[in-house]
Amino acid sequence: QSANPEVAKYTESETHFSSDTDFEDIEGKNQKQGKGKTCKKGKKGPAEKGKSGNGGGKPGGPNRMNGHHQQNGVENMMLFEVVKMGKSAMQSVVDDWIESYKHDRDTALLDLINFFIQCSGCKGVVTAEMFRHMQNSEIIRKMTEEFDEDSGDYPLTMAGPQWKKFKSSFCEFIGVLVRQCQYSIIYDEYMMDTVISLLTGLSDSQVRAFRHTSTLAAMKLMTALVNVALNLSINMDNTQRQYEAERNKIIGKRANDRLELLLQKRKELQENQDEIENMMNAIFKGVFVHRYRDAIAEIRAICIEEIGIWMKMYSDAFLNDSYLKYVGWTMHDKQGEVRLKCLTALQGLYYNKELNSKLELFTSRFKDRIVSMTLDKEYDVAVQAIKLLTLVLQSSEEVLTAEDCENVYHLVYSAHRPVAVAAGEFLYKKLFSRRDPEDDGILKRRGRQSPNANLVKTLVFFFLESELHEHAAYLVDSMWDCATDLLKDWECMNSLLLEEPLNGEEPLTDRQESALIEIMLCTIRQAAECHPPVGRGTGKRVLTAKEKKTQLDDRTKITELFAVALPQLLAKYSVDAEKVTNLLQLPQYFDLEIYTTGRLEKHLDALLRQIRDIVEKHTDIDVLEACSKTYHALCNEEFTIFNRVDIARSQLIDELADKFNRLLEDFLQEGEEPDEDDAYQVLSTLKRITAFHNAHDLSRWDLFGCNYKLLKTGIENGDMPEQIVIHALQCTHYVILWQLAKVTESSSTKAFTILCDVLMIFSHQIMTGGRDMLEPLVYTPDSSLQSELLSFILDHVFIDQDDDNNSADGQQDDEASKIEALHKRRNLLAAFCKLIVYTVVEMNTAADIFKQYMKYYNDYGDIIKETMSKTRQIDKIQCAKTLILSLQQLFNEMIQENGYNFDRSSPTFSGIKELARRFALTFGLDQLKTREAIAMLHKDGIEFAFKEPNPQGESHPPLNLAFLDILSEFSSKLLRQDKRTVYVYLEKFMTFQMSLRREDVWLPLMSYRNSLLAGGDDDTMSVISGISSRGSTVRNKKTKPATGKRKVPEAEESSSSDSMWLNREQTMHTPVMMQTPQLTSTIMREPKRLRPEESYMGVYPMQPEHHQAPLDYNTQVTWMLAQRQQEEAARQQQERAAMNYVKLRTNLQHAIRRGTSLMEDDEEPIVEDVMMSSEGRIEDLNEGMDFDTMDIDLPPSKNRRERTELKPDFFDPASIMDESVG
Repeated sequence: QSANPEVAKYTESETHFSSDTDFEDIEGKNQKQGKGKTCKKGKKGPAEKGKSGNGGGKPGGPNRMNGHHQQNGVENMMLFEVVKMGKSAMQSVVDDWIESYKHDRDTALLDLINFFIQCSGCKGVVTAEMFRHMQNSEIIRKMTEEFDEDSGDYPLTMAGPQWKKFKSSFCEFIGVLVRQCQYSIIYDEYMMDTVISLLTGLSDSQVRAFRHTSTLAAMKLMTALVNVALNLSINMDNTQRQYEAERNKIIGKRANDRLELLLQKRKELQENQDEIENMMNAIFKGVFVHRYRDAIAEIRAICIEEIGIWMKMYSDAFLNDSYLKYVGWTMHDKQGEVRLKCLTALQGLYYNKELNSKLELFTSRFKDRIVSMTLDKEYDVAVQAIKLLTLVLQSSEEVLTAEDCENVYHLVYSAHRPVAVAAGEFLYKKLFSRRDPEDDGILKRRGRQSPNANLVKTLVFFFLESELHEHAAYLVDSMWDCATDLLKDWECMNSLLLEEPLNGEEPLTDRQESALIEIMLCTIRQAAECHPPVGRGTGKRVLTAKEKKTQLDDRTKITELFAVALPQLLAKYSVDAEKVTNLLQLPQYFDLEIYTTGRLEKHLDALLRQIRDIVEKHTDIDVLEACSKTYHALCNEEFTIFNRVDIARSQLIDELADKFNRLLEDFLQEGEEPDEDDAYQVLSTLKRITAFHNAHDLSRWDLFGCNYKLLKTGIENGDMPEQIVIHALQCTHYVILWQLAKVTESSSTKAFTILCDVLMIFSHQIMTGGRDMLEPLVYTPDSSLQSELLSFILDHVFIDQDDDNNSADGQQDDEASKIEALHKRRNLLAAFCKLIVYTVVEMNTAADIFKQYMKYYNDYGDIIKETMSKTRQIDKIQCAKTLILSLQQLFNEMIQENGYNFDRSSPTFSGIKELARRFALTFGLDQLKTREAIAMLHKDGIEFAFKEPNPQGESHPPLNLAFLDILSEFSSKLLRQDKRTVYVYLEKFMTFQMSLRREDVWLPLMSYRNSLLAGGDDDTMSVISGISSRGSTVRNKKTKPATGKRKVPEAEESSSSDSMWLNREQTMHTPVMMQTPQLTSTIMREPKRLRPEESYMGVYPMQPEHHQAPLDYNTQVTWMLAQRQQEEAARQQQERAAMNYVKLRTNLQHAIRRGTSLMEDDEEPIVEDVMMSSEGRIEDLNEGMDFDTMDIDLPPSKNRRERTELKPDFFDPASIMDESVG
């Protein structure tokens, strides 16, 4: 980036634009007498700032805006807020500021400066002291130091509704400010000088926010000044004309006073214009010349957009090569948005034909670049480049060569519709918009003699000469918007095909007729369907009322014309397969009701006869399928012509079937070898039957038997012609498909059961028992089949009882039939759940089953519950992910129905919470077994809750935050140390502001955090210190003084942990020497029996510290003996605790079983709660135990590492939590 001058310096000698800007010095009056205006760094000196404009201001004058007294730094806040909201009338805002400026211009100008600073996103404030004593560069440096660039956002780039209109309001404020000040204040050598100087300095800042905002402000300021300069130029011209008129009067009638006034007025206008030119020159050379090549594309785009406005608004001053060159150079910009601004700027110039003479040199210099931009990688740029060339073409056809035009022509076949439509408009303007003068007399002629006849021929010629594509549908769609009248002149097209050529007119060739028929078909399809061809549209859109009316009118016009003309066209081209195939597609777009209302039945009979003749003449597959589709389109039971068409179709099929049976008997006679003629007759007849069987149900003709006999003979003899076999198989295929289409609902139920059994048989279970040789038979259903199976279950199993129509005798009130229907549905669900349990289908498909647990508990609760149990045995983590997925699906469904502002006390949300509670109960009491699964469940739940940020900003909660209320139902299943880990993971998604929020919408986050903090604040890293902190261990009063340091006693080691520890010891590469814990106490004590979650140590595995000395052999043996003694004591204590647990469970049996339903079986956490509350009873068992105890005081960091060494942990929840946060 080029360095700008600190401030814009423009002196008296620069009252006109420099030579490179081509601003003319009118009449050489570039020196203004008597003003002595010299701008010193764009600001007044300290001594001058006390003076206020119009002699009314004092440094301590009133500072008011909108009727409110403002302190320094507060008024600009108000000005910024008013502009940000954009609700007030901008003119009143500017008028208030002008009033303030008239009272105290220093204070008002300081407020305006702070307004620009704050619009840049800077929180700093320019004080009056800084304004008086500091240069612009010093002020900007100070503001840069106070700029907070952590977020990178500033008002021009911020998202959200409050910032949506900020840019337009900001630009409007600047424009209104100049407009309201254009008669006095902008000429006071103070306000504009200061503002231009500030914006010039900011535009050279390294801070993007300053540079972007100040460049936009400077460019809008320049645009406003250009408008002022234009008005001054107009006033000067008017004054000059009045002066000349008055001076040319005879001396007796000449008014000398008026001449003096006009002369003085012209002089003042000239001085004002010189002053404005000075300002514009300063902005252009100080800001534009450097920023049009800024590193930021948005800033470059602003500059090019504004210079285009200047050239269009004030063409006399700006529309010359000195300014156009910047646009031409920038057309090579690497960013598409900048190139786009160049093209739109040029479009505004080329649109005005009066400016064409000033654009000739630019056009010749940059025409090739514009043509090449039609192939720009950015589609928007390519579209605008084509539109610009269309304007160039309209201004002068000689500018673009034939090669230039051809580069645009082929784009009508582009897959991107906006590009193709723009190219189609260019093509239409070039080849079809010109009309010969002699055509004016035949405008009212129709058909072949209409003026469109030559244009249609031109379109055909263009289509045939286009060697890149042969897709008429794309050509028609490209020109549909600009040449609708031409493309819908079907009467002219029909006349060109049927009527004889006029005298001296060359007839269409066969290739041209084929092209015309294809184009005609495409135009009819486009008019009837009202959507682009395949590959060029994003899907069918909803038509407006006007479009629907046009569509109906076009279909009526098409039917009335071609119902009469189509039989004639088919008769003329009956032997041409290509033409007939296209013509036979026309009835698909007819309004068949017109055959009856228009008394056109005789033309329908003629059409049916022609189709019959074509079927008899042709054996081409495309022609026969076109005939079949035509019969299918005409055989619509909604119209009265159905019987007439159905009879004609049946007669045709009867003849074909009889002929096929007769030929087949002769063809398959024993002892005779069929000749080629018989084989051809059989094949041609079979082709016709197969083509019709594709679109029509021919089951009543029993074609399966004939084809089966044909295929069987071919298999036995082996000499059947290949084409006959292919078509026989295809015909048999259609027979089977039509039979499958008639399958009833009961058959689909049986098919589902059979399919589930087949998938079960051929699953990976088939290889069990050493039958690996059966591996090729294993079949794994793909995702689409799994989805279809699940959809069948959801549609046929999870339905209300009243909606079930599958009862045995059809009587829904019959209780027996309801039970029987329920039994069938349970069998279907069990069949699918069996696929889940045996991992034939993915486990996540069970989410749609599990979420029905509460709603359909009475009908399928036992099946769903057993499925949960089995899946948990297979994979605890995947089962937990499936459970949370089912809750997420229910939550999303609720959002779709009620929106994000739902009531958390609503029955729907409460039902999801209750389902989550039931899911939590199924995890049982043993938290160690489900530890990994619960941690993964919380991880997925937290990610889902924060996945969708609120579009209104971070001050509003994420859209799915309420899901944390559901997730908190599982918090009680976390171990204490895992609660802390999950809490840390939750904090990674939270911002500091979220933790301070206390509104109702943030309650789910607060409740979930509290559920994690409950019981999770202990020192979970040190089990022993946790025990001692609770004071639950009774020390022996007769403690023995220790003669040496002892090792840390382990609370418990399960057999699985022992094996893990041993395995780790066997695989370690370092010597098997344990590190010496640094013990600081000499008193030994035996810890109490820990609860399972307390005894599970080593949650956070750490790397061992290598600087500690290893154990010697004797110390190691002593430590191992102490370990065994502790294990024996722990085992005895566990037996006592188990006995106490049995007693408690027996006493609470009735309290737990509160009901007899299956659902209450899940409520095992009641026992868990009792055990937690009865901890004191278990501790009472330890009262009589006399253990040698000791106090341990280990450094926390070493304590954790040594615990990891002693008892490794095979599950680290922190590692799971860190997977997705980096």
